[in-house]
Amino acid sequence: VQLQASGGGLVRPGGSLRLSCVASGFTLDMDGIGWFRQAPGKEREAISCINTDGATYYTESMKGGRFTISRDIAKNTVYLQMNNLKFEDTAVYYCAMDLTNCPYDYSGNYYYNLKNLGAWGQGTLVTVSS
Repeated sequence: VQLQASGGGLVRPGGSLRLSCVASGFTLDMDGIGWFRQAPGKEREAISCINTDGATYYTESMKGGRFTISRDIAKNTVYLQMNNLKFEDTAVYYCAMDLTNCPYDYSGNYYYNLKNLGAWGQGTLVTVSS
């Protein structure tokens, strides 16, 4: 079981990037896949999750339409489209298996438990700078 994240890079404020997370050793109809990030000096935070049925969930702080999670079943790949990037989006972005298939709270926000996350991708660095 392996996840490989890619697509990071240097982008100007207001720009866009699409991150990819390729899964191997399992298929996307077996486990949910979440995107997370860790900015310098900060704790890792969750962004979004897509479950085995393709339903998508975002954490409350990441709602707002700038980030969109999606998947391509044929390519066994989950994407994170990031638009209108800001300086504070600079971070290492990771994908991970959510073994509880993207739980959510009463407001429909992604409600993850670190203990229920499985394999992690190696991370891809996104730097937003002018």
